[in-house]
Amino acid sequence: MNDDLYEIHAIKYARLHRLSPDNFIGGDPHNTDMPLDYYVWTVSNDSRIIVVDTGFGQAAAERRGRSIVRPVEEGIRALGIKPDKVAEVVITHMHYDHAGNLPLFANATFHLQEQEMDFATGRCMCHEIMRHAYYVTDVINMVRCVYDQRVRFHNGVSEIAPGIELHHIGGHTKGLQAVRVKTRRGWVVLASDASHFYAHMEHGRAFPIVYNVSDMMEGFATLRELASSPRHIVPGHDPLVMERYPVAKKGMEDWIVRLDADPAS
Repeated sequence: MNDDLYEIHAIKYARLHRLSPDNFIGGDPHNTDMPLDYYVWTVSNDSRIIVVDTGFGQAAAERRGRSIVRPVEEGIRALGIKPDKVAEVVITHMHYDHAGNLPLFANATFHLQEQEMDFATGRCMCHEIMRHAYYVTDVINMVRCVYDQRVRFHNGVSEIAPGIELHHIGGHTKGLQAVRVKTRRGWVVLASDASHFYAHMEHGRAFPIVYNVSDMMEGFATLRELASSPRHIVPGHDPLVMERYPVAKKGMEDWIVRLDADPAS
């Protein structure tokens, strides 16, 4: 048994229609459809199961005008995982679409960069433009988990299990982290919102929701250094992920794909 090799699944749970100018600082001259897909991820082998991000539920979808494809819980259970049995969850950052549904994982320890908690509860949240992508109930839920001794804080780089690393990136938020996972095809990097789309890192362009543009740009280089190749980097919201990677099993088309398998392109 390889204790440090993992399967990775991407679970699509929601979608938002957008045009390409909305996805780049400075707009985009093509003005084409460029929707966002919303994902959570699972990292697993015979020894452990780790969920990466927790998505949002129906109330948040209605509040934000998003469309739930299938609830996060349904996707997790479709992989044979019981949410209340999950022991560890990585929160890449605390935006509403990555840190909702915390009560679903009632017995988990949450892995979070300390800078992200400082950011989400500090003076920056006095400004609506900075707090817009956060939801106060999610932040309060995380604070409760801190008081319940269910949060493990990280600063920079951490190995949380053999073959699973957390790397602080910043940029999009102050405490954004990416997840580096060892698989049979090499080191795969779950970029989360360090790069929303392939186009951001491939063309050196910035998504409009950003704490520090310079850190976002430097983050693209970090993602490349961490991954075995550019084909091993998985962006956080790109619908192309569903097209490039093989379906987990029949009946899960455009819902759950395998990221430890080679992409089609």
